Amino acid sequence: MENNERGSISPISIPTTFSYSPSSSPSSPLSQFSPSFPSPDSQSSSPPSPPRAAAASPQLVLGPCAACKILRRRCVDKCVLAPYFPPTEPSKFIIAHRVFGASNIIKSLQELPESQRADAVSSMVYEASSRIRDPVYGSAGAIFQLQKQVSDLQAQLAKAQAEVVTMQCQQANVLTLILEMSQSKETIDTTCFLDDTCVVSPWEPLRT
Repeated sequence: MENNERGSISPISIPTTFSYSPSSSPSSPLSQFSPSFPSPDSQSSSPPSPPRAAAASPQLVLGPCAACKILRRRCVDKCVLAPYFPPTEPSKFIIAHRVFGASNIIKSLQELPESQRADAVSSMVYEASSRIRDPVYGSAGAIFQLQKQVSDLQAQLAKAQAEVVTMQCQQANVLTLILEMSQSKETIDTTCFLDDTCVVSPWEPLRT
């Protein structure tokens, strides 16, 4: 009986084939929210990003320079005349432009290094103002007058020094004379008191 029942029960077939592929496996819901951390190699190889620069503040623009304003042209950012002819001093460019001209001033400044341009502008303004005051000699006349003043002052100084030396010599001579007179007076007084022949008796008759 038992053998018949065992023979009638058919065995259950379990499939042994099981396939797994990583691409076909469904992603877990936690993997969608897991944070991604960079590897240490990537951190060491990639340099740190520089900090963002702050927004540049707007520069205060005073307007065109005196040269461009007088010439009635647009003053660009890299204007050669702007650093030396500010809008607050228009007379400097008017004087220099009247004698030399704008093109000559610009050409002269472009040929010089930036360290010498300020001195060149000052020289041109002085030369132009001197030429306006003295159209014939210009700055040469002013230089000649200054040299004459220097020579006159040197002559006066030499004369004063000679007078000082003369007065010092006279003072030394007077002091020497006073000292000699005082010494001679002391010598005469001592010889008279020590020598008996200097004493004259009042009862001695005078010899004729």
